[in-house]
Amino acid sequence: MALDAEAQVNRHIMAALVGSAGSGMTTLVEAVLHRSGAIARPGTIAAGTTVGDYQPEEVARGTTLTTGLTYLEWDSDDGEHYTLTLADTPGHPDFIGSVDAALSACDLAVVVVSAVAGVTAGTRAAWAAADAAGVPRIVMVTCADRPQASFHRVLGELRETFGPHLWPIELPIGSEEDFRAVADVLGSRALAQGPKHEQIVEPLPDDVADESQTLHSDVTEEIVSHYDALLEAYLEGKEPSLDELQRRLAEQTAAGDAVPVVVSSGVTETGVDRFIDILCQLIPALSARDSAIVASDGTEVSVARDPQGEPLAYAFDVVADQFLGQITMLKVLSGTVRAGDRLRNATTGTEERLGNLFRLRGAQRLPCDELRAGDVGGAAKLVGTPAGSLLWSRPTGQARPRALPEHPAVYSLSLDPVSQPDVEKLSTALARALTEDHTLSVEYSDGRTIVHGLGDTQLEILVDRLKRIFGVSVTTSPAPVAFRETVARETRAEGRLKKQSGGHGQFAVVHVVVSPLGPGGGFEFVDSVVGGAVPRHYIPAVEKGVRDALERGGPHGHPVVDVRVELVDGKSHSVDSSDMAFRTAGSLAVHEALAKAGTVVLEPVSAVTVTVPVAYQGAVMTDLAGRHGRVHDTRMTDAGDAVVIATVPDVELQRYVLDLRSLTQGYGQLTIEPDHYEVASTPSRVP
Repeated sequence: MALDAEAQVNRHIMAALVGSAGSGMTTLVEAVLHRSGAIARPGTIAAGTTVGDYQPEEVARGTTLTTGLTYLEWDSDDGEHYTLTLADTPGHPDFIGSVDAALSACDLAVVVVSAVAGVTAGTRAAWAAADAAGVPRIVMVTCADRPQASFHRVLGELRETFGPHLWPIELPIGSEEDFRAVADVLGSRALAQGPKHEQIVEPLPDDVADESQTLHSDVTEEIVSHYDALLEAYLEGKEPSLDELQRRLAEQTAAGDAVPVVVSSGVTETGVDRFIDILCQLIPALSARDSAIVASDGTEVSVARDPQGEPLAYAFDVVADQFLGQITMLKVLSGTVRAGDRLRNATTGTEERLGNLFRLRGAQRLPCDELRAGDVGGAAKLVGTPAGSLLWSRPTGQARPRALPEHPAVYSLSLDPVSQPDVEKLSTALARALTEDHTLSVEYSDGRTIVHGLGDTQLEILVDRLKRIFGVSVTTSPAPVAFRETVARETRAEGRLKKQSGGHGQFAVVHVVVSPLGPGGGFEFVDSVVGGAVPRHYIPAVEKGVRDALERGGPHGHPVVDVRVELVDGKSHSVDSSDMAFRTAGSLAVHEALAKAGTVVLEPVSAVTVTVPVAYQGAVMTDLAGRHGRVHDTRMTDAGDAVVIATVPDVELQRYVLDLRSLTQGYGQLTIEPDHYEVASTPSRVP
């Protein structure tokens, strides 16, 4: 697969802002857009006027729920013209799938941390997601102008949590409300805002000069230690130039060996110009990194970022739009794609024609004629291109992007259509919704529609979007717990059908022995009839009738499992017997047997794995015990977190993910997997 042509210089990257909800990501994007001239004035979350949070659900809740792409242009202080696409991702844990999708396409992750809140559960989750995606990162400490903001405290938390390779290349000048400028550690200068909010260069004030010089020496030593020639010259007293330090730092960042830490305020916009300049300084090193796709034989293939190469685009996200239909977000990995091009989906095999191409700035669609390698944009109505697929110019062959991390469902709801038109449209609407979010799944069981996801907020938003985008109204209720029954003891029963209504009647008699099987035994049907009491060609009909009765449920109304039904005798009539008659008789026999013998209710039990910081281990184990759970094992991860493994009745888990987040301040990580059925020990929990 020859997609390894020499890459050309590209002056565009996509940077994904990731972090906790409330860390200031959306406000920072507004400040960047304002400083770049893309918008005349920054919007606010409170007013619902930000560029990125334009969906009605986001405006109503005042938080980011989908990844918003914003394109901008910037003339850097090196005299070059650059373009950037910032991806403002959700900070809520229910929408980690959207974060994964953005990270799979981005060149850089900007981990945004509030100078007030510091490292939180959301910070750790964002860092782990960037790790899983293999994306280089920098850390932006925001909200430096707020009361109780402390850059140094947060820097200590960052290094303690993520390691010493975090290098502060900026310091705040002034604290809290007096934050007025940033100290450029490598440049040994202060960068402040002038009277017209332009960036101006000043000498370092005395109160940060010593610390800045110490950090300058520390970071310089870290940088040169990776290059023999630079290290030798440095030891001889030759200080690298600022340009050299910035270029080498960019290389180390792109390689993942360094994580620069910077500081700003999205509200006052202090430090924002410097932040954009740093992103631009990273572009050459980040653009030199190859992408990777997976060939049909499962091997990974490197793809160089070459605008002259073979066209290859990655569809990393899909959004349903009321007016344009489906919008597909594309990252061009190689070559150049143009409006009107015909490409083939290398993952699904569908032929697609690219209509109008555009760059995205929130709800705005900025038309463009082409997207070159490294560019990010969108195309409408690519109905055969779901998120997580590739488009290329080859007429044959298959390939796919790297798989996204799996996030098993931990929360479920039952959806009930309000009207008959809603019934008819629901399955189609859900299929569309599933193309947007790979963490959602749908199950159709016993005539009900059950949707599974990561939390209540995710499913609330799904219901809102079903109404707004697809015109489908539903009500919700807790997902039913799949109770079962099994027969309590062996018993013998008869099923008799005898009807005469003129002409042919209906006649069938069957005798069965119904007995319990062991846990997980399922269903066993045994034909022990001798002498032709039940003709051979009616035996399958009897089994169908038996299955019908077991599926309809026992005395408690739940399907019957782990049961053996033995057909031992019966009677037939040469004229009035039929398949339907024996099917009905088989069903009646089982119904009578279950009533005579009685049944035992079985409840589903799941295997639960909870990963939390050690400080929360005791509280988690106490809570699981209160849910009738049994802890089977505990262990420690390499990162020092506690892992608790237990089995818990499903009826106790319906809201467990929400309670766990509250109990552990969001740090608890949860997986739930079906494990087994057992006799329900607490009748009050059984409906």
